[in-house]
Amino acid sequence: MGVILMLLASASFTTMAAILKAVGSDIPLVQLIFLRSVLSVPILFIILVVQGKPLVVKAKKVLVVRSCLGMVAMGCYFYALTHMPLAECILIGRTQPLILALLAPVIVKESVPRAAWVAIATGIAGTAIIMKPAMAWPLAAWVALAAAGAAALAQLLVRRLNRTDHPLAIVFNFLLMTAIVTSFGALPGFVAMSDVQWLLLGGVAIFATTGQILMTFAYRYDKAPAVASASYSSIILSVCYGYLFWGELPQPMAWLGGFLIVIGGTLLVKSRLNRAEPV
Repeated sequence: MGVILMLLASASFTTMAAILKAVGSDIPLVQLIFLRSVLSVPILFIILVVQGKPLVVKAKKVLVVRSCLGMVAMGCYFYALTHMPLAECILIGRTQPLILALLAPVIVKESVPRAAWVAIATGIAGTAIIMKPAMAWPLAAWVALAAAGAAALAQLLVRRLNRTDHPLAIVFNFLLMTAIVTSFGALPGFVAMSDVQWLLLGGVAIFATTGQILMTFAYRYDKAPAVASASYSSIILSVCYGYLFWGELPQPMAWLGGFLIVIGGTLLVKSRLNRAEPV
């Protein structure tokens, strides 16, 4: 169940990424993060109120750390998206499941099967191959890698939060905190936007919120490495979006690296097939 939810979440996040790239780098980064968060807060607020769910999480300290990591990941990811080709950015971001698999035993006390280490090694090799041609955009490539690391840590903390709090409340609190923090940097120098940019950012909020909810539920139903490996499906969609809208195609070495990462993801899923899902 968790893998299926993550597949849907990945499609939502990739669509959001394509829309965000279409907005361009004309809007300040902090303003993008603020608008992406604040536009989603009312949607989640209404859902929580209608369902009668609590608006405030119990594990407040964990939420603060998760939110800080989430803001770093969001900022780095948004920067990379607007400064390098979509597919390469998504491919580098696929190091996230590898980092998750490495850190899961430490942070959420999940064991990693021996077969998973082969998958991790394969994925790391693919990442190294992708990073070499991506050096045409050196800063953006490393920022994309930093986003993957911060997002991996944040998602492992989501696993902890899921033990005490409702997934929708987790997402709501994260976005509310992000909106409040980034408002101090976004509002004083707010840059006027066109109607098209407002429309695009509305789409970003919708797809990002949908993806966030699906991802949060996904980590409730299965172990972190298996769920995260399903996010590799975003590679195919990102290549399609990049080619259709910007005429972008990954370089040959990036294709090879992406293939190794997909193989690694497949092996991660296979290592979980015979294991029962947690309650």
